[in-house]
This record gives sequence, C-alpha cells and structure tokens, in this order.
Amino acid sequence: MRAISTPFIGRMILTSTALVIFALTAASQTPPVPPNTQKPGMAPRPPLLFSEPWRLPPYTGEQTDENMRFTPAVVTNPRLEVKLYGPDASVIRAAVHEERIDLWNGMASSPVAVTLRDRRNYVDVTGPARLRWIVRTNAIHQLHPVVKLADGRLIVGDRGITTNGEYLSVEIAFIGMRWYALDPVKVVVLTEVINPNLQRVDEVGLAMLSPGGGHGIAGYANLSNVELFAYPTPR
Repeated sequence: MRAISTPFIGRMILTSTALVIFALTAASQTPPVPPNTQKPGMAPRPPLLFSEPWRLPPYTGEQTDENMRFTPAVVTNPRLEVKLYGPDASVIRAAVHEERIDLWNGMASSPVAVTLRDRRNYVDVTGPARLRWIVRTNAIHQLHPVVKLADGRLIVGDRGITTNGEYLSVEIAFIGMRWYALDPVKVVVLTEVINPNLQRVDEVGLAMLSPGGGHGIAGYANLSNVELFAYPTPR
C-alpha cells in the first residue's frame, strides 16, 4: 500500500478546517427568522381592525363606584360602540390599574357581558382572527367569548378564561368553539347553536356568567386594553 505523504495530510486538514470555518461563518450571517413570520401552510393573520384603551368618565371629587360608572365617554375610539348586557350591567365601572384603565364588574349582582361594535363594518372572526385582551379574573371568576351575529342573536363560547388574579394579555381564537345562545337580558346560557355564521359578526366581547363579589378578594373581572385582528365586511 502506498504511503500518504505528510504534506498531503496537512493539506487535507487545512481544507477541512477551512470548510468548517466557512460553514460556521455562513450560518452566522444568515439573517434570523423574524418573529410572527407566517409558517408554510398557515393562513395569514388578519391585520389589526380596531383597538380600545378606555378612559375614565368625566367626574368630580373622589373616584367612587358611582361616579366611575361606564358611560359612552369611556370609549376613546370614535369607530366603536360598546354595549353592556345584563340586569345589573349599569354598575360596571371604569378603574385604574397598572397605569391602564379597565372595566370592572365587581359590584354587578347579575351576570353581565361587554361587547364592542364597529360602526362601519361587520367582522369576520373565522380562521386566524384573534381577539387580544388584557384581562384579570379573580376568585375562580371566568370570562367567556361572546359575539352578536348579524341576525341579532347573542351567542357565547364554551372556552373559559381565568388568570388567577393576574393581569394577562390573552388571545382568543374563535375557531373550534362550541356556541350557545345567550339571553341578552338575563345573560344566561340557553341551547347550543350549531355552525353559527362567524363571517358576519355585529359585536364581539366577553361575558361574565357569574355575578361580581364586590371589593377585596372576591369574584370579579377587569377588562383592560383590547384589540381585534379580523377582516371587515362593510355594513
């Protein structure tokens, strides 16, 4: 067998080393994949349709449960209407927490729901549409997605949301939920609604199916900044 010369072995080592260095350099120069890049086969996320950060209503004196009650003045986005449902929904108030404004149901003695309505558009909440909301739930209180269909029916989803007393930004996907009719006066759950048309939704929001428990370590929910990512359909 013919012996391999030492210079030849040295050249092989140098070549291999150079190839490894080249590969590592090329990998380090490959730009990182930007966040939220659409993966192959996934439907693109719709753009932000609207957002609402809330504000305090006009008031005098100290902030109390009475003079902080929700009025249309709490809504900052002129495109939006906010609807309150429930026998005691009128006591929902605005409050300041973590340097944001939120809506609080703690004094409501009945189930309540809060929805937002785009004055110009129905919204399509199918597929990759998302409702993003900073919320807090306390003492096993739960939130449930609720929408008002174009035909006027109010329906509620079976997907419960809890945050164990912390303010968290949650994203709600409407796809894959079971839906039930929701009495718009009493805010109680009725019969199941099969295959509702979620391509033409009039209002979107959250329902609190338990009464509030008052101040302190009681059952309640806070609804802070909200964003809807969905495609519009002109009214």
